[in-house]
Amino acid sequence: MTHGQRMYQRAEKLFPICRSLTGNGVRETLRIIGEELPELNMFEVPSGTQAFDWTVPDEWNIKDGYIESEDGKRFACFRESNLHIVGYSEPVDKTVPLEELKKYIFVQEDQPDVVPYVTSYYKRRFGFCMSKNERDSLSRGTYRMYIDSTLEPGSLTYGELIISSTEGQIPEEEIFLSTYICHPSMANNELSGPSVAVELAKWLYTLKKRRYTYRIIFIPETLGSIVYLSRNLSTLKERVIAGFNISCVGDDRAYSYVASRKGNTLADRIALNVLGYHTDNFLRYSFLQRGSDERQYNAPGVDLPVCAISRSKYGEYPEYHTSADDLTVISPKGLQGAFDVYRKCILGLEYNRFYQVTCLCEPQLGKRGLYPTESYKGSANAVRTMMNLIAYADGTMDLIDISNQIHAPIDELIPIVQRLVDEKLLKIM
Repeated sequence: MTHGQRMYQRAEKLFPICRSLTGNGVRETLRIIGEELPELNMFEVPSGTQAFDWTVPDEWNIKDGYIESEDGKRFACFRESNLHIVGYSEPVDKTVPLEELKKYIFVQEDQPDVVPYVTSYYKRRFGFCMSKNERDSLSRGTYRMYIDSTLEPGSLTYGELIISSTEGQIPEEEIFLSTYICHPSMANNELSGPSVAVELAKWLYTLKKRRYTYRIIFIPETLGSIVYLSRNLSTLKERVIAGFNISCVGDDRAYSYVASRKGNTLADRIALNVLGYHTDNFLRYSFLQRGSDERQYNAPGVDLPVCAISRSKYGEYPEYHTSADDLTVISPKGLQGAFDVYRKCILGLEYNRFYQVTCLCEPQLGKRGLYPTESYKGSANAVRTMMNLIAYADGTMDLIDISNQIHAPIDELIPIVQRLVDEKLLKIM
């Protein structure tokens, strides 16, 4: 089974769960992820906890909800789709005429066949989500509005996985991966991120050597990242050298990059290198077009080197935040593509050092089996990349810079670097 197929199956398994900012859906999602990643730790942050300018709200859980007509027909049934109930809806059991009912129904006017995703985390209310066509088909009469939910003190839940360096570096340096687990049944916007993050974690465990420690978190978007930063900021600022916000990585339409606030961090540089060499015409967005947790990681005073690589970026594809963002939007191929890009970024970071050639003038590669022993027109073409790498390995450029300078993907330079280091022709500065 391919990585892509495993990631798609993971998304299928998680799809039915009703997730929100808090609640049992988040815990169930983390429990399932924990079955694959036994070292994942879960943390509970109590309601009322202050996190910078924010406060953890009461915990929300829901059992059922629907609209029922006089003849017993039901609409906007929670059990048919958890998008039908506005996230964080208060409980209600009330019968009202159609005109009043419509005040509590949300639709997507420009997409009449889809159910929109709507939440109200910080203002107490209730509501239902329907397609415009279904709302408009409701006949006059009275309707029962029923939502069986609870809003009471509890906690916000998140997961953290630390995969340690095999080199035991001091001071410890980290690569930071963040994804979110707070949306109900949407495939690309919600489940592609954790599906790819889990697969990357499992792959990282297979590496015999890891230069860096990897910190991977599964959090509710926005408030989760703010809470996490409020508890870990000093450690993150001290250790994180590059990070990525993993979101909307499951479709097969495009590759997208959202820059960090500074735009020139190590994460930005490796992302642009890998996307530039391995994707066709990726879409480049500035930090002004941010929208996910990279907002918090790049906030003034936080200043973490975090950017984002997506397939179709959040907010830029038609199914976004609607019921149309189902399992048909993502694919094993789309997930595999995102996984491959992130894997190349991570390997590029692992080998991104300053290298210096150890001899003056060109080394004699032939006696080391690195150069053709017969010289004729074109015989050097096969080792041109190696020769170019050596020519720029003066100790002042890291491997990303050399890759950009000699127009060779960084992943193609890694095995060349390994061989030259083994032959003691390159030294690590």
